[in-house]
Amino acid sequence: MTDTLPDRTLPDRAVAADQFRQALAVHASGVVVITAQSDGIPVGLTATSFSSVSLEPPLVSFYVDRSSTTWPQLSTADHFAVNILASDQADLASRFARRGIDRFGAPTRWRPGPLGAPLLRDVSAHLICLPYERAEVGDHVLVVGLVAEADVHNTGRPLLYHQGRFGRFLAHPDS
Repeated sequence: MTDTLPDRTLPDRAVAADQFRQALAVHASGVVVITAQSDGIPVGLTATSFSSVSLEPPLVSFYVDRSSTTWPQLSTADHFAVNILASDQADLASRFARRGIDRFGAPTRWRPGPLGAPLLRDVSAHLICLPYERAEVGDHVLVVGLVAEADVHNTGRPLLYHQGRFGRFLAHPDS
């Protein structure tokens, strides 16, 4: 996918993991739930690393921890859905971030999408994506998807993740 850059830093120059985590915590990010169907079973996980990549072709990306217990099933799907969460869906984001529960059981509300991936109800938007590229990057996998369908349902406030907590966006009054 990409060429590796020459090693410009010495390993002892890298910041400590705790210090890095603290610095990243001050950056707010949007929250999505990635869903797919694997062998007829719905699977999904919460991601705060979602990003647009390209308009031509229409590409999006997210990162998933290589230790994720959901990733092995999600990685075999022939397509996936990005469910962009609304500001009142913190409980849904938390549910899909937990291990060892039926994420699609009550109170989760969803329906099968046009290609079969589960679509969560009441989200701001759905993107149906086809796998495009994957790359192992550090302790994560970068997943890039080609957007085949996009449906906007609610242009209200997004759910954000900041300093380890979910929150809401408030526009600056001068905006």
